[in-house]
Amino acid sequence: MKTTSEVVCGKRSYVIDIEGVHFAYGKTDVLNGLELRIQRGEIVALLGSNGAGKTTLVENIIGSLAPNRGRIRVLGQNPKNANSDFWCQVGLVQQHWSDHPKWRVKDQLQWLKASYATASRPTKDVDDALQEVGLLEKKNTTLGKLSGGQRRRVDFACSLLADPALLVLDEPTTGLDPLAKSEIHDLVSAIADRGNTVLFTTHDLAEAEKLASRVLILAGGKIAADGSPRQLRNQLVGKAQVTWHQDGVEHVHATDQVEQFLTTLDLERISGLTVTRPTLEDAYVAMIKAGQAGGTQ
Repeated sequence: MKTTSEVVCGKRSYVIDIEGVHFAYGKTDVLNGLELRIQRGEIVALLGSNGAGKTTLVENIIGSLAPNRGRIRVLGQNPKNANSDFWCQVGLVQQHWSDHPKWRVKDQLQWLKASYATASRPTKDVDDALQEVGLLEKKNTTLGKLSGGQRRRVDFACSLLADPALLVLDEPTTGLDPLAKSEIHDLVSAIADRGNTVLFTTHDLAEAEKLASRVLILAGGKIAADGSPRQLRNQLVGKAQVTWHQDGVEHVHATDQVEQFLTTLDLERISGLTVTRPTLEDAYVAMIKAGQAGGTQ
């Protein structure tokens, strides 16, 4: 049975369903006929250069903005007109936040929990949400005394109060040190392991490659590339490079079938075998440069 959180299109159901969306700030087009469908359980990274429209797209998805033309459905609803039941199913971690720095951590969550009072879906206990992100011992600490990573985890606790079906993250690790970033990655992975749908924007290509099962590249106001990290590496960059030494001679071979090629080598006669695969960053840079050369940026 399909739930109300899914849009049925033929035989597939979508948590996010976007058709022909156009959005402009004045005369400046940002989204230009954008099409996007995301299924339940996907972990999707949205990439794009500065000004490509990533945050604008996110704001259209959560209803902060409305498209000039086109159609957006999130969890089966128009997000611009959504009620508290909708917001209990959407967790949001934005790039920037504004605080009452003298509020305690638990005050922040209790304030948000109160906003769900009219929703039919139950919400978590504040202590349970803080426990989930490893901040229970900080519940009486004021927000102004938290580190950047701890403050980010408060945002995640807020987003998880209602165990949302969809989690939307706008550059969730911007400005964090490597340890705090790693902790956020572990948290996102744990959330995704429960079957939640996750959409996140990032400039960190390693982050996208680590977390995402699907990567979207936004360019020219449209989704210009769409696939798994491996698919995009192969599509946009091409072959891996295999290097080895045999009988005192260095050999180099380019292939997109690495595993099959390695079976053709006599491993007992060679040394110094290395395989250099293209990275997602290589693929992204190649695409952006190609787009700039073609005048699509």
